[in-house]
Amino acid sequence: MKPTGYYTHPACRKHDMGPGHPECPERLGAIEDRLLITGLADALERRDPNPASQSELELAHSRMYVASLRGMTDELREEVRAGGPERLQLDPDTSINLHTYEAALMSAGAALNATDAVLAGELQNAFCAVRPPGHHACRERAMGFCIFNHVALAAKYALERHGLQRVAVIDFDVHHGNGTEEIVAGDPRILMCSYYQHPFYPEWPHAEADNLVNLPVPAYSRGSDVRELIDSVWMPRLEAHRPEMIFISAGFDAHREDDMGQLGLVEQDYTWITQRLKAVADRHAQGRIVSVLEGGYNLSALARSVEAHIRVLADL
Repeated sequence: MKPTGYYTHPACRKHDMGPGHPECPERLGAIEDRLLITGLADALERRDPNPASQSELELAHSRMYVASLRGMTDELREEVRAGGPERLQLDPDTSINLHTYEAALMSAGAALNATDAVLAGELQNAFCAVRPPGHHACRERAMGFCIFNHVALAAKYALERHGLQRVAVIDFDVHHGNGTEEIVAGDPRILMCSYYQHPFYPEWPHAEADNLVNLPVPAYSRGSDVRELIDSVWMPRLEAHRPEMIFISAGFDAHREDDMGQLGLVEQDYTWITQRLKAVADRHAQGRIVSVLEGGYNLSALARSVEAHIRVLADL
């Protein structure tokens, strides 16, 4: 049995948007502590990523957008040296510090490196414990805590650089993955399935395309409600698409203990969802899955939910 990979990088903890911000470095610490306490860390193959290259980033983002982020980081460095502020605000929710650009490159690189390793047969599947998250990042815009769109990049990379014909992107964050949707909409090679609380952030017009399967659910929906929708809507579309690889935007802020949303999922729901996706991957994709951390802001609920998700990936 091939191992499950675990990708992370120290730079991901240096990105910091300030005191009290929910998307904080402690998120990764909580996950690491949980994996160590439960012994699950010993069952994973830990790997350090390489940064994504300019040409790789351009699979999902414009050259000008990438250059602007690099330029803003250089300008911020000069301001910090001159005694100025340590952060630069990109939108009301998202700022960068001197380490954000490196963290974003490493996070995107983790998703791409994991894709390489899984497709090479070195790993059965992989989980990327990275930040900043990615699914709100659009082709030319950072937003919602996100800088580069790791999952959209990895899906495009599998198609363009590895020659796959069909992949699936699954997003189970409480917020709609509007950036991923913008990047993949209309590409018949990519089936994107998502559920999310609605109406909620972002207040963004949803794209209409045959390859998008959106399941907006009202606040206070329970795990059983989401499971029923997944079985009745996602699963037939996934079976018809027959993806050769599955990419997961793994946000855990739909947990009932997470104040960032008002959905009622618990760890057992994430176990069930992962089992359903793993079964599809086993039937059509030789078990190949790359999962990338998105949201999840209650540290205890996040850590327990990630553990549940990884246990299924690792058959433990």
